[in-house]
Amino acid sequence: MTSEEHINTAKQFLADSDREFLDGDELQASEKLWGAASHAVMAIAEQRGLPYRNHKELKILTQRLADEYEDPFLRSGFSIAEKFHANFYHGFMEDFQVKDDRPVVHEFTARVLELAAAA
Repeated sequence: MTSEEHINTAKQFLADSDREFLDGDELQASEKLWGAASHAVMAIAEQRGLPYRNHKELKILTQRLADEYEDPFLRSGFSIAEKFHANFYHGFMEDFQVKDDRPVVHEFTARVLELAAAA
């Protein structure tokens, strides 16, 4: 995929996630939220010619971006996105966690997409 395709996928997954949460499909919505965050990071990896073959490489790139832009929110935002990824498999998140953490992943994704657009 190209960087632009990753950007479009991230945006689509955010919209899909919101719709699925409204429909009560919390597991699929959680995975789409994770997908939005990870595709945003993949867009930057693609732009920079960096590997993004697995979860670990996405995490490493996110840590690098947090350092490069002096934005510690990128670390915590990615971690919360990872929590939604795990929720897809285990369904462990309480309603209050979903309510509190969804906007964080939206913000994380938006910030990373802004970085991608500025490149």
